Amino acid sequence: MKIRPASPADFPSVLALNEESVQFLSPLTAERLLQLHEQAALHQVVEDEGQVVAFLLAFRDGARYDSVNYQWFASRYASFLYIDRVVVSQRLQAKGAGSALYRQAFAFAATAGMPLLTCEFDVEPPNPISERFHARFGFHEVGRQLVANGKKVVSLQAAPVPSKDARAAGPA
Repeated sequence: MKIRPASPADFPSVLALNEESVQFLSPLTAERLLQLHEQAALHQVVEDEGQVVAFLLAFRDGARYDSVNYQWFASRYASFLYIDRVVVSQRLQAKGAGSALYRQAFAFAATAGMPLLTCEFDVEPPNPISERFHARFGFHEVGRQLVANGKKVVSLQAAPVPSKDARAAGPA
């Protein structure tokens, strides 16, 4: 598996992966993906045998991102990297792609001097796989909010970013 920056050529695969897991994410159109890609601080894909099998999309503080979850963090923290979505093909889940993307996000944040990685996951309806995954990386709940017109509750999460010198981000 190889991690690399996403490009517009990857968008069809990114959209297909997003749709595969849309019950845990917000829907994504090609136009919206282009907007997010242009604003993202970090947009990476994982390639396996020439196919995009995972992606991560993250925004730093100060972005013009209109997500209610991003805005929640922006109103409370001066410096952070917000992971908007990380998606791994269902056939490759629990094979290390998501962990590799998170280790890279921690490294990116450390290099940029950001003290926190932030994200959210559903707690209503529950997403126990995501909850366990994030706990392994040191995330803890800093708030909750209703989203999707009151149909979901998300747990807003934050994890400290180790300094560049002390980087041992996440499990091996």
